[in-house]
Amino acid sequence: MADDIKAIVKDRYGKAALRVVSGGGSCCGGASSRGEADPITSNLYGTGETAELPAEAVAASLGCGNPTALAELRPGETVLDLGSGGGIDVLLSARRVGPAGKAYGLDMTDEMLALARENQRKAGVANVEFVKGEIEAIPLPEASVDVIISNCVINLSADKDRVLAEAFRVLKPGGRFAVSDVVVRGEVPTAIRRSIELWIGCVAGALEEQEYRDKLAKAGFEAIDVEPTRIYRAADARDFLVGAGLDPDTVAPALDGKFMSAFVRARKPVA
Repeated sequence: MADDIKAIVKDRYGKAALRVVSGGGSCCGGASSRGEADPITSNLYGTGETAELPAEAVAASLGCGNPTALAELRPGETVLDLGSGGGIDVLLSARRVGPAGKAYGLDMTDEMLALARENQRKAGVANVEFVKGEIEAIPLPEASVDVIISNCVINLSADKDRVLAEAFRVLKPGGRFAVSDVVVRGEVPTAIRRSIELWIGCVAGALEEQEYRDKLAKAGFEAIDVEPTRIYRAADARDFLVGAGLDPDTVAPALDGKFMSAFVRARKPVA
């Protein structure tokens, strides 16, 4: 099952990268057929943040948040982006940590890594390194990173406990976990949950909020906080739900307010 999920994610993200390179968009779904802005991926970054970035880095963004803005990165810090895709959050992080800091991007998809490295070249950013690997087995030494960020990638993993354990391992004592992710708040019927995860696009396997908190605590983290940043409504997914054979008005009570983008914070204890 885990291998199947990994293969699907790899294929989907590889194709998304190729679409960007060929001049298309990267979104795997979610934009309304009525031409409205995608309620998940749109308006996450200010124009001041992206003005100096290559257009391809912005176009390849498949996230649901802006972890670099929320992580309060400081000059001189070392940052790791889990599932860095086209590199937008890595490039923004590199700017925030400055020349004395460093930003790593970890991705398992060759096409995304190639796109990210080309975006780095175009941006002329030196304090960045894109690394091939899986978020369940981070190819960095223990206690080597000040901050871990991620933009709606952890919920794609079939082994979230392993991801969080690896994040804990590579963080320095006192290091910060600061990721954007899709979180479920409360119970959602299986059929509706499956349809909404498909609508969200390149996101599936979202954890229920308390389960996320419990897994972080199990991995050893403290000061755990889950802050909603964007709540999804049945009206946002109306076209998709109709196409999936579901009545948006009927499922709205079981859906509204349950799925959200959230900023998930935690810290590795100092001792």
